[in-house]
This record gives sequence, structure tokens and C-alpha cells, in this order.
Amino acid sequence: MARLLLADDDIELCQLLSEYLGNEGFGIELAHDGASAAKLILNQEFDLMVLDVMLPNLNGFEVLKEVRKESQIPILMLTARGDEIDRIVGLELGADDYIGKPCNPRELTARIRSILRRTENIYQAKNKKLESIHIADVYINPAAREVLQDNATVKLTATEFDILYLLMSQAGQLVDRDQLSESCLGRKLEPYDRSIDMHISNLRRKLGTDDKGDERIKTVRGVGYQYVALDS
Repeated sequence: MARLLLADDDIELCQLLSEYLGNEGFGIELAHDGASAAKLILNQEFDLMVLDVMLPNLNGFEVLKEVRKESQIPILMLTARGDEIDRIVGLELGADDYIGKPCNPRELTARIRSILRRTENIYQAKNKKLESIHIADVYINPAAREVLQDNATVKLTATEFDILYLLMSQAGQLVDRDQLSESCLGRKLEPYDRSIDMHISNLRRKLGTDDKGDERIKTVRGVGYQYVALDS
């Protein structure tokens, strides 16, 4: 049973979602303020956190910053529907995905399952059949879900890892945004959806440029992205 932390100060909504998700087979713990959410997620074992932006004590962004200092646990942000700024900020800070409030419990469940499929042990076991990739100073090992750059560990979220592996496995080829979204987010790309773009931005920041000062991931404007193919 996957164990989830649901952090939202709307007690009635939490009870509704907790009952629904419980019936879907998840174990649910609730937190109604940011400080409690940060303490719980860093001191207990969870598989995923659903995190609302608007929380007392510490807001969702502050909780996300604190968690990402120590943990890469999958985080699904709850944002006000149509609030593009909150979505962008959440992704910049390391959220794996977002969903607008008010949300349909069935859609929320689908998003949670999609994220968990990429991070659970069964998925990792399947990845042992995939080959490691070494391009220039970047090494990615799918079995251990490990990325090294100049032999130093690069901390990536589950989504960032999946995007990087897909791009590196097709180095030198264009991978369109629709394919990246369906393969790595588990959903079709929505109109004006910048999720993939923000994850790519995070990857560029974490990996840095190559020894020539060039970006490792090129943008093909309006279409998708390409990892630059170099000799190992």
C-alpha cells in the first residue's frame, strides 16, 4: 500500500480526498499547516506528498524548499486553477507535477498513480534491463536511478530523471514535447502547459554547460528538445 501525505488547510476537502483515496487503496496521513507537513515528510516514510500552495505557518513553496534540501520524494502540487505563476514556481522548486484546485478526485488519483508508477520498486526493477548511458562527463544509471556529472552525484526528482534518460537515450535526435509529457508525466500535454519546459530548465541548471560552454539540451522552438550527442 502506497502511503501518501496530504497537506492542505481545507479540513473538509482533506476528509473528502482522504476517504476517496483510502477507498482507492492508499494509506493517507493528513497535515493542515506547512510546518507539520515538512516535519512529517522528513521524519516518516511516505511514497508521495500532495502539497497545497496555500498553507499556514509555512506555505507550500517554503515546504517544498525545505523538503528538497533533504529528499527527492515525489511531490504533486495543488495550485489555484489557472494560476500559471504558482505552477511555474512549484516546478522550478522541484515539484514533479501539479493539478489545479478544485480538483476532481478521479483525476487526482490518476496523477498520483502516474507518478508512483515511475518511482515504485517494480518500475525500478524493470529499469535494470535498460542500459546505462555515458555521454561526455554525464553518466546515467537507470538501475540505481543515479546521475553523475564529473563523477559527482546530481540530485534529480523522479520526473527530471525520466526526462533526462529519455533524452540521453535518443541523443542527437529531436524528442517532441508531447512524447516527453506522455512518457515522463503520464499525461497528454495540455494547452499552454509549461511543465516539460520547466523540468528541462531545472535539468540545465543542475547539469550546467558542457566543456565548451554550450547547453547540453537544445531547444527546437515550438517542437521539443534534443540532447547533444558527443563522444564519451
